[in-house]
Formats: sequence, structure tokens, C-alpha cells
Amino acid sequence: MATNFVDRKELPGAFAAICALPVVCYLAAFLCNDVSGCPVPSILHPQSLTLAKLKNEAGWPQDGLQGLASFRVTGYVLAYYLSSLVLQAALPGLVVQGVQLRSGGRLEYKFNAFSSAVTLVLIAAAGTYLQGPEFALWTFIWDNYIQLISVNLGIAFALATFVYCRSFSIKPGNKHKRELAAGGHSGNIIYDFFIGRELNPRITVPVLGTIDIKAFCELRPGILGWILLDLAFVVHQYKLYGFVSDSIILITLFQSLYVFDALWMEPAILSTMDITTDGFGFMLAFGDLVWLPFIYSLQARYLAVYPVQLGLVGIAGVLAVQGFGYWIFRSSNNEKNRFRTNPDDPRIAHLHFMKTKSGIKLLTSGWWGFSRHPNYLGDWIMAWSYCLPTAIAGYVVRHGDMIDGQGFVSGGLVKQQVLQGEARGWGMLITYFYVFYFTVLLIHREMRDEEACKRKYGDDWEEYKKKVRWRLLPGIY
Repeated sequence: MATNFVDRKELPGAFAAICALPVVCYLAAFLCNDVSGCPVPSILHPQSLTLAKLKNEAGWPQDGLQGLASFRVTGYVLAYYLSSLVLQAALPGLVVQGVQLRSGGRLEYKFNAFSSAVTLVLIAAAGTYLQGPEFALWTFIWDNYIQLISVNLGIAFALATFVYCRSFSIKPGNKHKRELAAGGHSGNIIYDFFIGRELNPRITVPVLGTIDIKAFCELRPGILGWILLDLAFVVHQYKLYGFVSDSIILITLFQSLYVFDALWMEPAILSTMDITTDGFGFMLAFGDLVWLPFIYSLQARYLAVYPVQLGLVGIAGVLAVQGFGYWIFRSSNNEKNRFRTNPDDPRIAHLHFMKTKSGIKLLTSGWWGFSRHPNYLGDWIMAWSYCLPTAIAGYVVRHGDMIDGQGFVSGGLVKQQVLQGEARGWGMLITYFYVFYFTVLLIHREMRDEEACKRKYGDDWEEYKKKVRWRLLPGIY
């Protein structure tokens, strides 16, 4: 039975996200490529644009829609997911109790995402050591990039559909501690499918044991897939030009730091909204498995084709942005996590807090007195360091007789020339898309957080807002 109200304005947004966001992933892949340019030349000359010309420049598969996926790629992707599940079950890990559930009790989590990821990366490193840049993994990723999007999109839809249908079997007081998400059972099929009905869907598989689907998707195949994509793009740049640019090294290092830091701090996800509040639906399934790896790696994919050399001054500037953002992000998250998991930790003994009527303590000093969402601010600053190395982006690709002495000319049997030309600046619509999208995402998420806290704490939240006035950045927002 539906027990909560959903604003009508949220329904079109959920429907649009389900339909449009997968298309955005394909558009980013096709309109910025190594066939004709980034963006494809026809986009800059709409008066001469035809569908046939656009398909040719975008590298549309010769067999049409059938070329967007393949059984072979599907098999390898499923094997990758299975390897993550096997490592989760086989490797030792930290067993932790989750937060108190509304229905009572706590769920148990096993955390070993860091060691699982390191194991897979070491296997890839060993293959690269033995076979060099021709290691099959890197070639497979580059050659089947579009198909990889399709397969992971299919998995996201399948998981979202499975957990949505299965959520109707939840009974009050069940022994498995299954419960519906507070905001996920509005009674509207589209919205509930998108936002997720069940809070923490779990399944038990022989040999593999209990699998928390949401926690698995959060920090397993998708987030590591992001780094594997980056590494494949680094290798591709080396294969094309015989060198690796400082810009792609920086981006890969920054994003690897972000990912492996998240994996190392895996228990911290237990205090995030994704785990404590949001159900698992299409929003998280698609976000974790498709949007995160394929959209967040766009900059490295761009640089694989058009290398940018930053020099010492450029490197120093980007490092400063990354370091500042990371310091805010990690220190604020650590502060919150320590306060929630071990209030007696001497490192947070100086912090002040207010106690709500429900007994929950809310920080009013330190980072969480600076603003109500300081971790989002740090995350946003870091986002710029992922885009800045692409500089003023945009390039065109020339083949055959059109090649002259400008730009970058790839080696190999089939030579191609890459230069900025008239595309200079237009590529920023793609390489800087991440930071603009991330701004909208964080503001939307911050607003959702505010609404959730208002419902949870009532008048106490209004009192808290008087003590901590600013949402993200004091004096601005």
C-alpha cells in the first residue's frame, strides 16, 4: 500500500531520467570519437547536416542497432561481475553492523572492496607486464566501448526490475530485516522503479553467500570499471603516439586516488544517504554501473586521442585544485564518520553538537559547522581537477591525403592526424560536462538531503539550520 506522497513535479523528472540519461551516455560516446573528431564536424555545420553524414562521422555500427551489443561482450562483462562476487566471498573482510533500521535491528556487512579491487588490478598489471600495451584487456575495452555501455545498461535495467518486483514480497516483521525505503513506495510505478522501493535488497546465492545488491553496486564493478576504462585510455594513447601525456596521467591518478580512497574507507558508506535512506532502484543501479564509469571517464577518453601537455605550471595548478578539494572532502567525511561510529574518539572531542528530540546528535562545529554539506563542496572542487587537464578542448581527425604536419600524427599502418582546428573550445561541452552535471547533481542531492532531514528531525532541523546557516559555501549558498 502506498504510504507517502510524491510531488507531481518529481514524476516527469524520474521518467525523463530513465529515458534520457542512457541516451546521454551514447551521445557522449558517438559525438566525441577517434573517427572524425570531438565534437563530430557536422555538429559545427548544422546547415549541411544529414543523418547519413552524422552516422558516418559518429562511427555508427554498420549493422545498425544490432552492433550496439554482442553476446561475446555480454559474456565477458558477466564474468567480470562474477569475479567481483567471488572475491567478495573468498577474500577476508571486515564484518560491520549497519545503522539501526526503522523496523528494528541492524544488517551485517562484509567489507573487502579494497582488497578485491587490488587483486583485479594486479591481474591486469601482470598481463600488461607480460604482453605490454597489447594486453587483451585494454584492446577489448577500446574496441568494444559502445557494447560495454549497452551491456552494463542492460544489467542496470535488469537489476532495477528484479528488485522492484521482488519488493512486493516484503512482509512486516520478516526475519530477514527487509523493509521498504521511506520515500520509495509512493504507489506510482515509474517513480518507485526509479527511486527504489526496497531499502537494502539482498539475495542468498549458493557458495557466494548473502549479497547486498546495493552495497555491491556502490563500490564494486562500476567504480573499479571507471579506473579500468581510464587505464585502457592511457594504453591507447601510448599505442597511438608512443608516449603518455602528463594530463592523462594526472586525471588517472586523481580518479584512482578518489576510487581507492573510497574503497579503503568502505565502512563509511554505512552513514551515507545511499545506504541509510534511498531505496535501490534504477537511479542507483544506472548511476553505479553505467553513468559513473562511462561519464566520469570522458576526460581520459578524450585525452587518449588528443594528448595535452600541461607543463610544470599547469600540473601545479591542477594539483592545487585537487589537493584542496580532497582535503575538504576526506576530512569532513572522516569527521562525520568518527562522530557517528565512535563519539568518544579523542580526535573529535572538541566538536560541539545539538541533541534532537529523538536522541540523535547533530554536529554544529568543525566542518559540519562550516556548512551543512561540506563534503559535497570538496567533491565539487575535485571535479574541476578532472576537467581542467583537457584545457580548451576540441579536435578534428584527418585521414589519408588530408594529413599535413600539424597536430598529432599517430603511428601504425593506418595513420591519422588529430588537431584542434575549428573544433577548439567546442569539445569542452563534453570534457567539462562532468563538472556542470556534478553541480546540478550535488545541488539536487543537497535539496533531497534537506527534505529528508526535515521529515526526520522536524522542528529540530529548523533549530539546527539556525546554528549552521549555510548549505554548501558560507556567504554564497
